[in-house]
Amino acid sequence: MIVYFWSIIFYVDRRETMLKTITKIFGTKNDREIKRIRKIVNEINKLEPEMQKLSDEDLKQKTVEFRERLNKGETLDQILPEAFAVVRETSVRVLGMRHYDVQLIGGVVLHEGKIAEMKTGEGKTLVATLAVYLNALPGKGVHVITVNDYLATRDSDMMGRIYKFLGLTVGVVTNGLPIEERKAMYACDVLYGTNSEFGFDYLRDNMVTSIEQKVQRELNYAIIDEVDSILIDEARTPLIISGPSEQTTKWYTIFNEVAKQLVRSYETEKITDPKLKKEMNIPDEKWGDYEVDEKGHTIVLTEKGVKKVEKILKIDNLYSPENVELTHYLNQALRAKELFKRDKDYLVKDGEVIIIDEFTGRALEGRRYSEGLHQAIEAKENVNIAGENQTLASITLQNYFRMYKKLSGMTGTAETEAAEFMHTYKLGVIVIPTNKPVIREDREDIIYKNHAAKVRAIVNKIEELHKKGQPVLVGTISISNSEMLSEALKRRKIPHNVLNAKYHAREAEIVAQAGRLGAVTIATNMAGRGTDIMLGGNPEYMALGELGSRDHENYKEVFEKYKAQCEAEKEKVLKAGGLFILGTERHESRRIDNQLRGRSGRQGDPGASEFYLSLEDDLMRLFGSDRVASVMERLNIPEDEPITHPLISRAVGNAQKKVEARNFGIRKSLLQYDDVMNKQREAVYASRNAAIMKDDLKDTVLNMLKDVINAEVSAKLSGDVTEDWKTKELYDRLYELYEYNLDIDKILKLTISEIKELVYNDLLAIYELKEKEFGDEIFRKLEKYILLEVTDSRWRENLKTLDQLKEGIHLRAYGQSDPLVHYQLLSSQIYAEMIGTIKEEVTSFLFKIRIKKEEDIELRHNRNAENINYIHQNETGEVERQQPRKSEKIGRNEPCPCGSGKKYKNCCGR
Repeated sequence: MIVYFWSIIFYVDRRETMLKTITKIFGTKNDREIKRIRKIVNEINKLEPEMQKLSDEDLKQKTVEFRERLNKGETLDQILPEAFAVVRETSVRVLGMRHYDVQLIGGVVLHEGKIAEMKTGEGKTLVATLAVYLNALPGKGVHVITVNDYLATRDSDMMGRIYKFLGLTVGVVTNGLPIEERKAMYACDVLYGTNSEFGFDYLRDNMVTSIEQKVQRELNYAIIDEVDSILIDEARTPLIISGPSEQTTKWYTIFNEVAKQLVRSYETEKITDPKLKKEMNIPDEKWGDYEVDEKGHTIVLTEKGVKKVEKILKIDNLYSPENVELTHYLNQALRAKELFKRDKDYLVKDGEVIIIDEFTGRALEGRRYSEGLHQAIEAKENVNIAGENQTLASITLQNYFRMYKKLSGMTGTAETEAAEFMHTYKLGVIVIPTNKPVIREDREDIIYKNHAAKVRAIVNKIEELHKKGQPVLVGTISISNSEMLSEALKRRKIPHNVLNAKYHAREAEIVAQAGRLGAVTIATNMAGRGTDIMLGGNPEYMALGELGSRDHENYKEVFEKYKAQCEAEKEKVLKAGGLFILGTERHESRRIDNQLRGRSGRQGDPGASEFYLSLEDDLMRLFGSDRVASVMERLNIPEDEPITHPLISRAVGNAQKKVEARNFGIRKSLLQYDDVMNKQREAVYASRNAAIMKDDLKDTVLNMLKDVINAEVSAKLSGDVTEDWKTKELYDRLYELYEYNLDIDKILKLTISEIKELVYNDLLAIYELKEKEFGDEIFRKLEKYILLEVTDSRWRENLKTLDQLKEGIHLRAYGQSDPLVHYQLLSSQIYAEMIGTIKEEVTSFLFKIRIKKEEDIELRHNRNAENINYIHQNETGEVERQQPRKSEKIGRNEPCPCGSGKKYKNCCGR
């Protein structure tokens, strides 16, 4: 067995050696791309002396020259070398920063619509200025996407100086910006903002009622900073605009109590200690009430659990159709109980549950888990349960960013997800060489038997590093872990800073100083992305901390003082070994670990990274710690003695690959389902935008009327002979829709096509009389208002229906059917029904509206017909839609008294 094991290792190593040899001879595709781009860089460098001779005015004039050349037919690729040379010279004059050759390579990669992977500290923010300027020249706008408002504001302020010097306009969109200012920002040549701001603006633009209310223009070109975080990590979380729906908060409280009475299943033969079983609340029998699959993030009730729930709720069958909503509440309560942990997945602040981003560690203010999960967690934490919301509009980041004509991105870690970037976004990944060689030492993982032994070793290591003055950045994967470690360091009297979702406001400030002599910084996975850790400290942040603004009259003097101090301190830090990265646990994604490692070794600085693991860590526990544990047991390794071996690090890496592949599968599946909705969204938004752009929608409405008539006549008069025709049903339907009296005797003598033409002509005459009654101008406004109102209402219902369909469609797999195929078929039917309903409701509303007159009011009273909608003109001549007055309360599920045939809640009760 041992011989077989080592033969496999030998075979793998030999294969890897052969691949390395082949690569060394022929080079990789990445190498060939870099070689190609270096030729362009040489052209840019040749232009540098020429640019240095230009005056400031001549340099500024280059923008006008480039735009004229583009208008005459030159392409961006043709003017690229000269434009990049102009940006580099401008940067030297305005910022005092000159682009390195590798930064020029990164700029070309971004312009070509690819992802530039550049190590931390290589100056990605400056790299973007090259592609931004070039692509902003045609005047169609360039969007630079960042991960938070702070970085968007910082980058637009600093890098904006280059663009403004060259005559371009620069803007930034942040949360809470008024619509007029927001619109002005989108008109700028260059615009900075977060992914959520751009996405929500797109959704809001497709909910407006006039073209003047739109803020975005055509989505031309976007550069995404930290592209892996936005397009991979956040891809599973859709952007949703919602509004209040029916209140069902009581059910979350009830099912929270139900969940507390249910016991999780364990394989009790593995846990034999009666005391431990009691502490863990493990039942004596083998199985409890539900099973938890932590890998798949799912929970399934056992037969025993089903009976227990039925007994608690006093119902006969939990899975009967009338109880389908109850199973949803129960499932979410159990997920909240078992799968979502406080201070890891979310935190509670000021009586509010706030989600923690699993990849960055940032608190996602304003975000909520969907499908009632957030309410279930609020019930679990005994805080105020917010009412459920109805989705008004939604889109995934995947589908939003795929709408841009050209897309590119930059990050320090993208190569491990290259396949997903290409599959989902058609984005290639190019790894850019570093300006100086990376000399950081990445050590093998150190593994301990249990968590307690690991923590003792970590604290000892931190104490050792602190004593010799070597700064250390400690990476944790949760708030609770970072706070636990902080308490341990306090007991040892080791000064330190803690950076997690609770203290994210000081993120940039804390991270900027993490490279100071003897500094100890504990950080969750966010690790201050976008802020460089400079050895010896960051003089800019020190000066800002003292003066508060770069515009202060003494800023330059104070900055120079701190610069000298930091440079002196840097020499001491270099002698101590540079920044030490200490990982306290491996993340599910290799990228997150690589991001943490990448904080050290900036611009050729020395440094080291090392991860401390235990067999009780989630990744080790769920993915293959059994073999390592058995080895440690057989070798009788003491608790505080670690095991270090390349094979173990490789096993951890393989476990991460499995999780990454699973997560990619989840995102791929979500995208396939969302693509179905996306096609519908594009069609609805396109027709909606077409309506907003027009002042006269009469032809659109009449085409809808013709479609409804054709559909109704074809459906009711489908037989071969008139005896098979459902003339009474057709009469009732047309009266219900348009209050039109069909002449049945007359149509019996006509063909189907003649009947359609007859009905249409009759209704057209009635419609034109209605038009004269209201006046052309008012009626045109009415048509647009009703069309948009009905479309929005039906689209909201469609979103809800598709969500419900998606939630249950996976059960089709049990019948050996492909759930996605069924989802596609059913969703297309639902969409067709929605379009039909929109046409019916729009035309029906327009036929039934009335002008409010005094005699009408008297007549309404006399006929006791208060519940019919009507439209009247106010003093300014505008048309208002009045809700029906109610002589008595109407049940939400009762037929609407307006005669539409729909339930009150779906008609006038809306």
